[in-house]
Parts: sequence; structure tokens; C-alpha cells
Amino acid sequence: MPPDVDVAILGAGPYGLATAAYLRSNGNRGQRTHVFGDPMSFWRERMPREMLLRSPYPACSIGGPPGMTFDDWRKGAGLPLEIPVPLSRFIDYGRWVQERFAPDVDRREVAEIASANGSGFALRTNDGDELLARRVVVAAGIGGFAHVPEVFRGLPESLVAHASVVTDFAPFAGKRVAVIGAGQSAIESAALLHEAGVSVELIARTGTVRFLSFRIQHKLGTLSRLMYAWPDVGPAGVSHLVARPTLWRRLPRGVQNHLGPRCIRPAGAGWLVARTRDIPFTIHRAVVRATAQDNAVTLVLDDQTERVVDLVLLGTGYRVDLARYSFLGGPLLERIRQRDGYPVLTRRFESSVDGLYIIGAPAAWSFGPLMRFVAGSDFASRRVAGAIRDGA
Repeated sequence: MPPDVDVAILGAGPYGLATAAYLRSNGNRGQRTHVFGDPMSFWRERMPREMLLRSPYPACSIGGPPGMTFDDWRKGAGLPLEIPVPLSRFIDYGRWVQERFAPDVDRREVAEIASANGSGFALRTNDGDELLARRVVVAAGIGGFAHVPEVFRGLPESLVAHASVVTDFAPFAGKRVAVIGAGQSAIESAALLHEAGVSVELIARTGTVRFLSFRIQHKLGTLSRLMYAWPDVGPAGVSHLVARPTLWRRLPRGVQNHLGPRCIRPAGAGWLVARTRDIPFTIHRAVVRATAQDNAVTLVLDDQTERVVDLVLLGTGYRVDLARYSFLGGPLLERIRQRDGYPVLTRRFESSVDGLYIIGAPAAWSFGPLMRFVAGSDFASRRVAGAIRDGA
């Protein structure tokens, strides 16, 4: 049977919307595109309502044709310049992008993707409907990759929660909360909990809690631009390699493996320093045992000290594992070449399955750390749209 659409996009977050924008712009109008997903749902439902974006202002733009940057939207809406960018503003901006380029978004969940006997792919929705697509772009985000350390697994969800499932801290006022981690999510969650009247302690394995200060070198004009690229991901100099995924891809794998972790080391934004001064940080300590009893959790650290808390909040990040995308059926998943849970992609983001493209954080093994950030959505979506336009 002929396909129903030329391209199906799974995901209506920044990467999915950016791909839709390029595929539906003037140069690609001949492509029949179907977008699945609840627009900006991860940002709406899985992040603290009072959160501020750590990314610099220029890096808060979703990829797409000229005229759709965050600044374009802000000025058009007559809104004041706010730095750092509030989460609520970014969500409103994302909805604006969606209304422009994916007003017909299909909010149903795709339950399974399967090969369709040489005709592309068969996508089955959770209500039993089926759609045939010549190509599929997976832009499903990181929600399914939330990392829960082994020591906390099996404990009641009411007592141990990943930071991606707690969006309102007011209900915890007066309670005791231990935040695990030393990255932006952990540190900002600790700040918001403290400001909500919670007795909070941050516990981290790292020997120090790092903050990305408002570096003086960013205010040195041309010198700043020579040191740091606009997305500001990675150390001086390396930042320019990260901002150019084509160059990053050409680095020897050993160099990538060395530099990559340096670019995404746990750290909080500089503006969190003042907000966390009154929060105790217990560093260079790991939780070795966690037990639940009487609506509380007892934590035993590796120095044998104990904590009894009402909630453990895990700011432990995300670990990409393609197998955790439930819609990738077994036979299809087995055909995707992988390394440590990441797909191995061509220079145009195509997997080892012809016509199946994967973008966002899962593309980081092939294109570097920029793919973990909104700023990477323009490069990835342009590449995919170009490949589809050219029939690659």
C-alpha cells in the first residue's frame, strides 16, 4: 500500500517542532508531514513551574526558518527582556512555534513503530489506529530516560521521586527533603524547596558543587567570542567544537570520549549561588542504603552517617537507552546499530534502518553534547529536512 504520509515526526518538543518547521517551510512544502505528540509536554509537566532556563538567551531558540527565534517571538508579543528566561515564557514560545508550523499536531501516543514490508513504516497509535509513513523522525525527548540509582529502586514513589516528576514544591513546606545530585536540576530544585519553606539538604558524590559564574570573559567582546561559542556548552575553545557538530563528529572517538564529559559536568547556573547559601551541601558522599518506614526514608551514607527525611528528590539526570522508547518494537530495535544505548547515526541523522531518523539527546554519541540542549535543534532539524528533501 502507498504511504499515508511522507514523514511522521514523533515528538512535539523543541526538536520535533523544529523539524516540522523546516519540513513545512517554503523549500519543503511538497512533503506530507504528520506530527505526533503533546506540544511542549515535557516542559509543561515534568519541570518545576518556577524554573529558569540555564542556557544563555540566544540558545533558548527552537530551530527553524528565519523569524522564529525566541527573540522574534518576545518582541512580537511585546514582552520585556528577561534573563535568565523563565520556564513559563519558554513554554509560551514553544506553543507559538507549534501553532505556526504544527497546528494539526496529533496528540495521540504512538504505541509501536514497525517496518512495513519495504513501504516505509507502520505506526500504531494507542487507540488502535494505523498510519503508514515513508520516513519517521524520532524526536521523543528524554522523559523516558530518567535515571534512578540502584540504591533507590523499589522504594515507594511517594517517598523517592526523580526531579522530572515533581513540579510544585509548596506541598512539601515544613518537611525534610534530601536532594541527590550536583547538576542544575538538583541545585535549582534545592533552591526552590528552600524558598518554599522546606528543610532541605543537598547530597552529592562530587568533591565540590560547581557553579557556572557570569564569567568576565563573556564580556570581553571579540575575545569572548573567540573563547566561547553562542550556545556556551563546554570549556573555552572546546565550546566552538561543540557548537559545530560536523567538526565534533570528525574528532577521533577517544578525543570525543575525553572532551564530552567535560562539557556536561554537573554544575549550576551562577545565579543560584545566592539562592543556595543557606542550604547545607554534603559533598563527596554517596548513599549506600535507603530504607522506607513509617512514611519516611532513612539514608545511610558511605561515612555511615544517617539522614531521616520525608522525601528523597533525585536530581540524578538522564541516561539514554534507546530500548526505553516503548514504541520501538523488538524487531525494529534489533536492526538499529547502537553503542551503549545510543543509535549510531549517519551524517544526516539516519539510523542503520533506512528512513528512520533519530534526533535530540540520543544523537549525542554521533554529534556531540550540543544534541542534549535546545540549541542543537536547529542543526539537527536542518540536516534531517535536507536529507528528506534530497531523498536521502
